[in-house]
Amino acid sequence: MNHEDKPNHHGKMILVVEDEVKIAEVIRSYLENSGYQVCIAVNVKQALDLFAQCRPALVILDLMLPDMSGEAICSHLRKQSRVPVIMVTAKTEEGDIIAGLEMGADDYVTKPFSPRQLVARVAALLRRSEEALPLARVMTFAGGDLTIDFQSHEIKKSGVLVNLTPNEFKLLSAMLRYPKKVFTREELIYLTMGQDFDGSDRIIDTHIKNLRQKIETDSRNPRYILTVHGVGYRFGGE
Repeated sequence: MNHEDKPNHHGKMILVVEDEVKIAEVIRSYLENSGYQVCIAVNVKQALDLFAQCRPALVILDLMLPDMSGEAICSHLRKQSRVPVIMVTAKTEEGDIIAGLEMGADDYVTKPFSPRQLVARVAALLRRSEEALPLARVMTFAGGDLTIDFQSHEIKKSGVLVNLTPNEFKLLSAMLRYPKKVFTREELIYLTMGQDFDGSDRIIDTHIKNLRQKIETDSRNPRYILTVHGVGYRFGGE
């Protein structure tokens, strides 16, 4: 049992959406031994019902479910919540993984996976979602065009609420912390996904594209998330 993570995350509710009961029970056992509470859903209807009832701190989501694709559930959850999501997938094609991340998942493990590794990823993702944000509680740019409230995690574009995924919020937060800094893709991966992420750095480009579509007036001519060719990205807001 990892006692280091227990004080921060003890008692946090994890929703496991997995139709293979044996796998679900193994995941439950490892999570409970690490101090988490667990509720299990074996199909989409149950998952959505339990999501409303359990109010989980994190969701572990199998992409291959009998009644709806995991990507579709992830997309559905994203419309109502920024809860961190770890996809479990047998698909090892990079395109499938990127598609899942585009729907708003934060991390993924591929089957067969080590339950210990999954628990470590849960702890890391919860820790990242709670990390310190910029000192100012509310930051406003371009005369109120973009407003970020770091306490409530609310982003407003021209006064309208924008729903960012946890990774999009972390990406924006990292850039706001160091507004003049040019970030490489590797640095942004480390800040949003952690050092144990071993996927393609193209995932950052996907997150940047999604973020621009949500906060830029014209995503092809961005004023906030600027590309520095050959290096990476920086925040351009004044």
